[in-house]
Amino acid sequence: MNVRSKLTLTIALTGLFTALGVVLALVFAYERFEHESSYYRADAFLKRVTAQHTDLLGMRERFGDEFDGFLANLVLYEADTQLYLLDPQGRVLSSTSQMPLAPDYRVNMNPVMRASSETPMPYVLGDNPESMDTRVVVAARALRPMSIAPSPAVGYLYLVTRPSTFAEGNPAALRSVLAQPFVVMILAVVALSTLLAAWLTATITRPLKRLTEAVNRIRDKGLQAPDPVQPQEAAVPWDLPDTRDADEFGQLARGIGAMLQTLRGQWTTMHQLDHFRREGVSNLSHDLQSPLTATTTCLETLDQRWAVDPSRQEDRALVAVALRNTRNASRLVHSLGDLARLDEPSFQLKKERLNLGELLDGVSMRFAERARQAHVALSVADEPAPVSASVDVQLIERAVANLVDNALKFAPPNSAVTLRVEQQTTSEGQGMALIAVRDLGPGIDPHDLPHLFDRFYQSRRRVAPATGEGGKGLGLAIVKRIAELHGGLLTVSSVPGSGTEVVLEIPAN
Repeated sequence: MNVRSKLTLTIALTGLFTALGVVLALVFAYERFEHESSYYRADAFLKRVTAQHTDLLGMRERFGDEFDGFLANLVLYEADTQLYLLDPQGRVLSSTSQMPLAPDYRVNMNPVMRASSETPMPYVLGDNPESMDTRVVVAARALRPMSIAPSPAVGYLYLVTRPSTFAEGNPAALRSVLAQPFVVMILAVVALSTLLAAWLTATITRPLKRLTEAVNRIRDKGLQAPDPVQPQEAAVPWDLPDTRDADEFGQLARGIGAMLQTLRGQWTTMHQLDHFRREGVSNLSHDLQSPLTATTTCLETLDQRWAVDPSRQEDRALVAVALRNTRNASRLVHSLGDLARLDEPSFQLKKERLNLGELLDGVSMRFAERARQAHVALSVADEPAPVSASVDVQLIERAVANLVDNALKFAPPNSAVTLRVEQQTTSEGQGMALIAVRDLGPGIDPHDLPHLFDRFYQSRRRVAPATGEGGKGLGLAIVKRIAELHGGLLTVSSVPGSGTEVVLEIPAN
């Protein structure tokens, strides 16, 4: 549910509950009014009766059973009421009720005492002798003998009245109440407020929706998308809210537009600088290849000439150092050029279907002599089934070669380096080819693992000299970039003292 629907629903429910609250308040107010009017009418009736008949207890003694008829005549014009004559303990002496009462029946005297007091009250609820499980509006008057001095009550005249309440209505009465113009008007107000809430919510959330759509377009297309703050120059309008409005949405749209303009300018500058960097590194790498190749050739020629002259052995040692450093520099320059070429946005892979097990066999044969000289057992694990994938053969071969070169560099003598390939299926059902290179070297310090793929970061520098691209922190950076170009990833797991395993994971499609 979006914000617009939530706001509309919230306002509509608020209006509905408010209307229901008003209806319930009116019902309770009506019921209270009925109670109060019944109480005051009953109290006034008893006041008239006791004023006209000052000796009701004496009349009961004189007339006996005929006294009940006298009481019935008193309430003849008081509908829905019953009149009782009580003694001071609440025992019913006479009544107008047609329902026979139990002998020595008594009513609760607390409501009787409150109703007969001189303190004004809204209404009093007391016992109904005909139905003791209900509380009804009652009125009472104390009966005192005629004397000059104040005397205690010798009895009470107790009137039970039953006002008509909303809860006692039948379904027809309920439908009649619901059909009243007032209830219809309340429902009309609720419907009108709901429509007004929907219109108001749409008006408020429309600018937010347009801002959200503009931000989503930037997210999908990036900062290369048309400038949202200069639609006259853009190929596709961004449809931001009107930035000329003085309300909060206009201020927000202007702020977002200014932010996007600043970000676009910064992105353009960074893009240009990155392009200049890649182009500069590529040109520098290309320009350095020729002098480095020439220097290497000259040094190799001098080494060959001095090989037959015993007096030039010290010179040959210096030439060997210069030749090794020149070759390392040549490899580093070549790697920098390759990395710059791989970083180009226009770089395209040349994919073809390849059996990855055969590729590992080829790389293993290339490094077999070096492994033999280092006394390291280099082998390819047998895969259960052939694993193939569509890859750029030269790049994948370069990546595996970098991993094997790095493993041999850190593998101690009389240890092993193992290559294996396997196929796995992700939780989404996509097949992935895993190429793993494992060595039994000293491992990698946990502090180095987060920075292992950073360019020019030299991991395990205390184990081997910084020679070639691997020693300068470019080997794994190139492998990672190759994995990214294939839509895969590169992971490293290592335990100090137990070796290292690097896994190149690419889609097997």
